[in-house]
Amino acid sequence: MNVSRIFLLIAVCITALGFTACDEDDDSYAELRKTERRLVSNFITGGLTLQNSEGVTLLSVAPIKVISQEEFEKDTVTDVAENEYVLFANTGLYMQIIRRGTGTVLAEGESAPVICRYVEYNMAGDSIQSTNRTLLTTTSPDVMNVSNSYGTLTGTFQSGVMRNTYGSSVPSAWLTPLQYIKLGRQTDPENQVALVRIIAPSSVGHTNQSSLVYPCFYEISYQRGR
Repeated sequence: MNVSRIFLLIAVCITALGFTACDEDDDSYAELRKTERRLVSNFITGGLTLQNSEGVTLLSVAPIKVISQEEFEKDTVTDVAENEYVLFANTGLYMQIIRRGTGTVLAEGESAPVICRYVEYNMAGDSIQSTNRTLLTTTSPDVMNVSNSYGTLTGTFQSGVMRNTYGSSVPSAWLTPLQYIKLGRQTDPENQVALVRIIAPSSVGHTNQSSLVYPCFYEISYQRGR
């Protein structure tokens, strides 16, 4: 066998090994996505009651009624009494607007600082993964700067737990509600800031979610900063 044929056989083998590795990677990712979808489905049908070691409830979610984006956009309301969440089929994000807030929706061409308080629940780990709220103390809120450019929302965390944990890029899951809620400031108990709950798959989540492929549940309040 001449040298050129030997090199050709080696190249064919290396290429075959490469395709095998790619197939294995694709299969592994497909399995992770399948597991992620199952976790979301179980969460929707079963809800959640998470308690600490003293039996204090940290987070409670009733079984969820899913409505379509088409139904939601008739009035952009999710019925909290029915525990409705709208499914954005193109991203897999589920959202419930608990309070729309006061003030105004972020206008096209506008940028604004937004103050957020949140709790993040890791569905794969069955635990609260990060939060800037606790039962006993209140930590500093997360602050992000958000821009609306021709209907496209982008954001950067300026400070807070999310920035320290996952980096400065704001997940698109956190930006979606800003198309529907009003950004204002709480001036009294009757004038409360916007509050939403979302189920965020890895495709619209932060860097840890996208790299490890797992879904998270969030409860987030949004307030216009100064």
